[in-house]
Amino acid sequence: MTKASAERFEDVASGEAPVRGFVHRAEGADFIVLTHGAGGNCNAPLLVALADAFAAAGLTTLRCNLPFRQRRLTGPPSPSHAKHDQDGLRRAVTLMREKFAGRAFLGGVSYGGRQASMPVAAEPLLVEGLLLLSYPLHPPGRPAQLRTAHLPSLRTPTLLVSGTHDAFGSIDELEAAIKLISAPVQLVAIEGAGHGLLQKSNRGELPGRVVQEFQSFFDLH
Repeated sequence: MTKASAERFEDVASGEAPVRGFVHRAEGADFIVLTHGAGGNCNAPLLVALADAFAAAGLTTLRCNLPFRQRRLTGPPSPSHAKHDQDGLRRAVTLMREKFAGRAFLGGVSYGGRQASMPVAAEPLLVEGLLLLSYPLHPPGRPAQLRTAHLPSLRTPTLLVSGTHDAFGSIDELEAAIKLISAPVQLVAIEGAGHGLLQKSNRGELPGRVVQEFQSFFDLH
């Protein structure tokens, strides 16, 4: 499945967090909701490539814009709006569950992954699994400002994928942090990659590797 064949998805019911994005349909009943980082949107090359790869492997994928990105096309999110972003992801999962009867998974890149992890920490049964890509463990150059307060509450199986040159958290730092998670957890290191993960040298194989690691961890073969 390609980006061109993805279906536009939109639900903006009054009083609810809006959900907008694109669905890549697959034959299987399981699905994953994926979202972007603070500086991107759902058309980020990494998200499109992952959605194509997941759909080809049998997992229907919704790549969606967080509510902050729906309010404005550019610029970073405001900390005061983080809860609304979390509500948008929670609602995206709920809407997809109404359409697909299989297992539900939620994931995101950097800020999007952090926001995905928070409602899952609060509601362990929201999804069957969590995918965190380039989790922003701390701001670059400020390793003491760890974003780990909610990790001990995570009781949902969690797969992390991070580059070995990620300024938001080294592999050693992430390995220490994920010991706080009381559910099955695994960290996949992408050699030579930075915070963006996708680069010229791995563009051809990275999406397939992420899907393969995901299938293996969540036993989706």
